[in-house]
Amino acid sequence: MRDIAINNRLIGSHREPFIIAEMSGNHNQSLDRAMEIVEAASQAGAHALKIQTYTADTMTLDIDAGEFHIENMSLWNGISLYNLYQQAYTPWEWHKPIFDRARELGMIPFSTPFDDTAVDFLESLDVPCYKIASFENTCLPLIRRVAATGKPLIISTGMASVSELDEAVRTAREAGCDEIILLKCTSTYPASPENTNILTIPHLRELFDCEVGLSDHTMGIGVGVAAVALGATVIEKHFTLSRADGGVDSAFSMEPEEMRQLVIETERAWQALGHISYGATEKETASLQYRRSLYVAKDMKAGDVLTNENLRAIRPGFGLPPKYYEVLLGKRVNKDICKGTPLNWDMLG
Repeated sequence: MRDIAINNRLIGSHREPFIIAEMSGNHNQSLDRAMEIVEAASQAGAHALKIQTYTADTMTLDIDAGEFHIENMSLWNGISLYNLYQQAYTPWEWHKPIFDRARELGMIPFSTPFDDTAVDFLESLDVPCYKIASFENTCLPLIRRVAATGKPLIISTGMASVSELDEAVRTAREAGCDEIILLKCTSTYPASPENTNILTIPHLRELFDCEVGLSDHTMGIGVGVAAVALGATVIEKHFTLSRADGGVDSAFSMEPEEMRQLVIETERAWQALGHISYGATEKETASLQYRRSLYVAKDMKAGDVLTNENLRAIRPGFGLPPKYYEVLLGKRVNKDICKGTPLNWDMLG
């Protein structure tokens, strides 16, 4: 599978994990705070900064009754969908300064669009890639519109069945997108490790022949690190300055020091994957001398018999291997041997 290029960044199994800091609504409707989040994400080592592009009117209807009233999502119970999106949306006039600052800091800025107007707007800002949110992964018209830009497409898989994912991937490919990354996602906020099922990651790669990663709503870094060990090449986490500051997404968002640790530990996990290997590696060769081997443990005269008192398996490893211990007991030596001499076959009569 060939690497996927987003700007000058290559994403693939032979590349260090690509870490995305998702701002979402953690700006709390302050541009100054949004810019502080950009700065903090860069300082923590994130490779990309993602926002979301919608308005309350492009997401839903201004109705606070029935199915438009949130009752089954603990973080947002008691308000309407419309009011939630009014609180969480990123004003469109903020996008350019956010993107510009992220680029200045060496990060890749991009967004999740939620309708055609958002795609058109993001195209005017020349974003290098797009993200489809889990709740939109069955919205094939949106996927078709985004894929038609020809830019890499990241799709979260939350709630989607295999057949629904197959439709999404086929739709994207038929619309002209060959660079697809699927992110295993659990659409609960926060998610629990027990409900995350990251063994799905290698299965996604096998089923759809594309890059895979994790959109992670669990707390901490453990699930992200484990996902890399299973082949994830992209990790996305919601990001805030401090959960104590509050906000619509703060409760399941990562703080700067946690993000820094995620960047470090996922890279270590990726480095540790290596390849299937047995025997001493090049770096281990020097350690071979400290294995146990057979040494003479007492001064011996020619003709003396090897016993469990004068023959020991000890470190270092310059003598015969310990597997010959029982074979050698009762054998006679053919020369005088000093205590501390590694035993070899030439010493036997």
